[in-house]
Amino acid sequence: MREENLLAGAPLPGEAGVDAGLRPRRMRDFIGQAALKGRLEILIQAAQARDEPIDHVLFSGPPGLGKTSLAGILAGEMEVTLRVTSGPALERPGDLAAVLTNLEPGDVLFVDEIHRLSRPVEEVLYPAMEDFALDIVVGKGPAARSIRLDLPRFTLVGATTRVGRVAPPLRDRFGYVARLDYYQSGDLAAIVKRSSSILDVVIDAEGAEVIARRSRGTPRVANRLLRRVRDFATVRGDGTVDATVADEALGVFEVDRRGLDKVDRFILEAVIHKFGGGPVGLSTLAIAVGEDPETVEDAYEPFLLMEGLLQRTPRGRMATTNAYTHLGVEPPPPPARPQGSLLDGA
Repeated sequence: MREENLLAGAPLPGEAGVDAGLRPRRMRDFIGQAALKGRLEILIQAAQARDEPIDHVLFSGPPGLGKTSLAGILAGEMEVTLRVTSGPALERPGDLAAVLTNLEPGDVLFVDEIHRLSRPVEEVLYPAMEDFALDIVVGKGPAARSIRLDLPRFTLVGATTRVGRVAPPLRDRFGYVARLDYYQSGDLAAIVKRSSSILDVVIDAEGAEVIARRSRGTPRVANRLLRRVRDFATVRGDGTVDATVADEALGVFEVDRRGLDKVDRFILEAVIHKFGGGPVGLSTLAIAVGEDPETVEDAYEPFLLMEGLLQRTPRGRMATTNAYTHLGVEPPPPPARPQGSLLDGA
């Protein structure tokens, strides 16, 4: 399988390049998401039996769960080229047309953040997905005419963190829509062990467990924390990672025992101390913590909700009793009941 990044011709620098190197290339190397893997294997084997490309696939779920990796695995299993782009990069219909006309038969075209495609670009994509054809308008005014170009049969793999923002006509054209869920601690520990072998990090099972429990259910976070623990072990120790080293390292990098980082705690502290525990609107909260509202909603809020530290209400976000306890703050007393209510037996 050959991978071509349509956003940049140069190799990925720094940490992004390391992340790419840790991605599994085959389904047997992908850890977790067992039910989804089983369904994808059925799609792959059926397509191979018919000697056809895999049907179009849409992956949804929070960032860092493996949507890009699975797109690469689909291409790898089919032994075709993976071409990578994103919704924001396809600004005009001509951008998408240039990508589509350069595809080879069977190629996998991966479009990250597909919910951010503009409507004119989507209109070009519809016949490409259904009929493998591209409609081009030649000329202007009364002399304008439409030409249809045939495209090779390809597989479109879309990824989104907000499936609700994918236009229904586009979503309905995918043959399979799958959601990736947060990972269990055991799967994350196995991912840490696999990544440590690639990075030549000596780590025991207890050290891997410490990192896994603080990884927010997300492989990307687990790999990032592993690299920071590796750095700490190299500078402050002998390079070996055990539970004690992992715990001390993550404390230095401000990742607490529940996996909350500095921004997570800043969000909870803002809700509690600046807004009296809430409710507070998303935009107001984002301004208070110096983050973009979309970043708060997509990157931080899902984990805080999953951990029962934050609550969404029709009036805004509210801190839960668990959040007060985690931060060591006395929770407010429950509101007093009116005297003479039915609950008092009046």
